[in-house]
Amino acid sequence: MIIGYARVSTDGQTLDAQVAALTTAGANKIFKEKISGARVDRRALAQAIAALRPGDTLLVTRLDRLARSTLQLLTVLDRLTKIGALFKSLSDTWADTTTPHGRLMLAVLGGLAEFERELIRSRTSEGRKRATARGIKMGPKFKLSYDQRRFVAEERAKGGSVRQLARVLGVSKATIGRIPPCEID
Repeated sequence: MIIGYARVSTDGQTLDAQVAALTTAGANKIFKEKISGARVDRRALAQAIAALRPGDTLLVTRLDRLARSTLQLLTVLDRLTKIGALFKSLSDTWADTTTPHGRLMLAVLGGLAEFERELIRSRTSEGRKRATARGIKMGPKFKLSYDQRRFVAEERAKGGSVRQLARVLGVSKATIGRIPPCEID
């Protein structure tokens, strides 16, 4: 079965041309919506993917109707692969998993995206190491000053209530609970 997906961004646009092209290309059922492609919670797209069965094809007129970014496209294609469904774009002939050439192109695209993610991860890791070497502390700032943390540790060692300390200092019980009691000299 061929499932079509048509999308326009605004109410002023019409879906007619996309629906006609999808129907001509053999779509048995077409899911339509008027919503920005930047939105990830597109109901009709979710319904179209849910309607797919192994061997079915998701058909769009152009890639930009399906995804706004390479990552978004690869995420959708991964979902289709897990279902066992195929994908085809009428205007972007290279994006067609029903053919060996199309599968190769999308595999290369996926490989490049994975390579880019690894480069980003590597650069981020190196940047963290350089920052740590310069003495920069990573993570969120303490909610309590050093003196307040010392006070909490001493009060907890005396048996002070986490709830009461949290109320007095205006922080959550979890913040107080992370400060261990200390030995008092």
